[in-house]
Amino acid sequence: MSSVLDLSRRLLALSQTGLHFCVEEYDRERYREIGDIAARLLELQGGASAASISSSWFGDTGYATPKVEVRGAIFRDDRVLLVRERADGKWTVPGGWADVNDSPSAAVLKEIEQESGFTARILKLAAVDDRNKHNTPPSLFQSWKVFFICEIAGGEARTSYETTAVDFFPLDGLPELSTGRVTAEQIRRMHRHRLDLNLPTEFD
Repeated sequence: MSSVLDLSRRLLALSQTGLHFCVEEYDRERYREIGDIAARLLELQGGASAASISSSWFGDTGYATPKVEVRGAIFRDDRVLLVRERADGKWTVPGGWADVNDSPSAAVLKEIEQESGFTARILKLAAVDDRNKHNTPPSLFQSWKVFFICEIAGGEARTSYETTAVDFFPLDGLPELSTGRVTAEQIRRMHRHRLDLNLPTEFD
């Protein structure tokens, strides 16, 4: 069953896409109104103000599409490499938003090096998850999480402007996770892929 967030996100996407393609001012007014209604619905759910929601959403223009996030899962002796995020003080596998002009593989290798200090090589594409089907809390923006299984190629552990600690943890002793970025179940799924690289890629 669709939630208010799902329905409002869809209305915001229709508004953004309609404003991108439409030239008739009469129709553009209607598309703006659709966006305003969606933002007010979200405001009524007890979140941010309608003005801040509209400002965040309509900071992007053009055809509305999901954002792409890349994550690199690295295991050593059945322990997973995690970094502690400066933003919330919780832990995650290295990763982040894919940058324009980066391929998915280049993006994840860059994120691993930037956040952990390690250089890596990719072993396989393990999963493509719809964030809102697997992670909490809910996000205004829909995103796809692209999980790669990687191994360390060089470098050494170091923190960055985004991370405050780097360490390996056993799967039965994970620290508090930044669940919007990764969950314990996602880490366990990635470990299964590391143990058997022939497993098929999972996707929503």
